[in-house]
Amino acid sequence: MSKPTVYFTRTITPGTVVAMYEKLGVTLPGRVAVKVHSGEEGNQNYLRPEFLRPMVEHVHGTVVECNTAYAGERNATPKHIKLLQSHGWSRYFTVDLLDAEGPDLMLAVPGGKVLKQNLVGKNLANYDSLLVLSHFKGHPMGGFGGALKQLSIGCASTVGKCLIHSGGTVTDQDVVWDRCADQDTFTEAMADAAMSVAEMFRGKAAYVSLMVNLSVDCDCCAVAEDPCMKDIGILSSLDPVALDQACIDLVFSSKDRGRDHFVERVESLNGRHILEAAAALGFGSREYDLVEV
Repeated sequence: MSKPTVYFTRTITPGTVVAMYEKLGVTLPGRVAVKVHSGEEGNQNYLRPEFLRPMVEHVHGTVVECNTAYAGERNATPKHIKLLQSHGWSRYFTVDLLDAEGPDLMLAVPGGKVLKQNLVGKNLANYDSLLVLSHFKGHPMGGFGGALKQLSIGCASTVGKCLIHSGGTVTDQDVVWDRCADQDTFTEAMADAAMSVAEMFRGKAAYVSLMVNLSVDCDCCAVAEDPCMKDIGILSSLDPVALDQACIDLVFSSKDRGRDHFVERVESLNGRHILEAAAALGFGSREYDLVEV
């Protein structure tokens, strides 16, 4: 079996995002859900809607998000809708908060190591295809966040996020942070959840990751560290595992003076375990061919 291809460019412009999607040679059919991270109130590093506007318009997509499960401005529908407006997403795009109203959509996780089911925003069922636009960066719980995090935590409803963080034992956001799973179980649950969404859109999904604003903290952090590394580039693939692996490899092989700080965040949380778990599930490959364009 041939290795999946990951395309990479060092040029970072709104137009290049579109060009990297076009490199994949696919046309996403029907109604296209475009998964982004809307950014927590106070966060300075999230990707701005103006930058992603040409890409979203290129696929005639609907920007989709889900509510969070932690304290902030995105953990309840009214607050999240207000933030989507203030951050500009609703100004430029049709925006769908997938779990604005219940009940959640249950996706089976056949062969999942931790989860047997994944709970996502029910509106995800209204879409024919999926474009995942990821801001690759560090993460204070997962080590790093990329395409797999967008598929898992990103598409999960509030209850689904609780299920993942607790390793499949808690569906109550009021108690989840007291019952978080051990680190490897958490990342394995993320891999399980990511597989269920990837399989839902098998053959109708594309993934583009932007390695910019490389903080060790996620866009979900209201108080996040400033970037510790210089921007690296934009990558795209039809394989989310290969895409995240390529991003990690570019960080680990970097000679940037901030590289060690980023790597320490990943390794201190065994962040690469999600790549091992996802590859073991068989919905993606850690081996890939990197094509620089």
